[in-house]
Amino acid sequence: MAYKNITHPSEFILIAFSDLPHLQTFLIIAFCLMYILTFCGNLLIIILVQSEQTLHRPMYFLLSNLSVVDITYTSVTVPKTLVNYFTGTKTISFLACFIQLYFFVSFASTEFLLLTSMAYDRYVAICKPLRYSMIMNRNVCFLLSGASWIVGFIDSIFSFFVSLFDFCKTNAINHFSCDLRALLTLSCSNTDTIERVIFSECLLIGMSSFMLTIISYIYILHSIVKIKSTEGRKKAFSTCTSHITSVTLFYGTMISVYVRPSSVSSLDYDKLFSVLYIALIPTLNPFIYSLQNKEVKKAFWKLCNKVRHVSKL
Repeated sequence: MAYKNITHPSEFILIAFSDLPHLQTFLIIAFCLMYILTFCGNLLIIILVQSEQTLHRPMYFLLSNLSVVDITYTSVTVPKTLVNYFTGTKTISFLACFIQLYFFVSFASTEFLLLTSMAYDRYVAICKPLRYSMIMNRNVCFLLSGASWIVGFIDSIFSFFVSLFDFCKTNAINHFSCDLRALLTLSCSNTDTIERVIFSECLLIGMSSFMLTIISYIYILHSIVKIKSTEGRKKAFSTCTSHITSVTLFYGTMISVYVRPSSVSSLDYDKLFSVLYIALIPTLNPFIYSLQNKEVKKAFWKLCNKVRHVSKL
């Protein structure tokens, strides 16, 4: 298939991993397995939180929001990659490409903000336990989650302006999705301004969320150190380990790819690294938040017993 050289292409060609033939089959199989695990694992978390009364608490309400985000932002990119591979096509329409970009950036920004909200929840639970139920009330939970979603969707409006650029170099995207950096390399328009805007937004949403999370955990660690009993310190810290793990993985991979000047960016590096935050981390999150959580495991076995009982009827 010849790569076109036009100003406003009707479609783009997603190279995906065809330029990495020794890894292509392995990566596609991995994508398929990770997407199935992501969808099933996060859906299970949502069902458990909704169905189990003991999980009707702020921490799990925010966790269920995180699970919704993980399902949606992987669903924006991975299925298209799999469909293109199994059908032998590589194309995506111009409109679908920028819709994909808009929703991916929206959901990714929402995840940043939800992780920060979860850090605040842990801060209140450990540093202000006597006031926890008053501070983290129902209205505050809805405000935190609602603000995360709204700001996330507003943050990605710049994708509309990117769609107005001229793409006269080629219509072949060196990525498995309509990645922002990969799209900008195809444009023959002056992208300096939009790159500065995007970099600033990454700092505003990504780095500010990260710093607020770090500040929350500085206060949390300070409070944990003051707990006299070893058992008490372990119990307090155990409530944060899952969130710390998730934050480290997500923030680390996202920031390493997007909060870098384009002059030091490598599309091949970005493409392989993005597999981590697009497919792997959403797969791991249900396991991270459930394996060390007795309440989630208890709710899971309770649900299994209900299903087993119904199936016998």
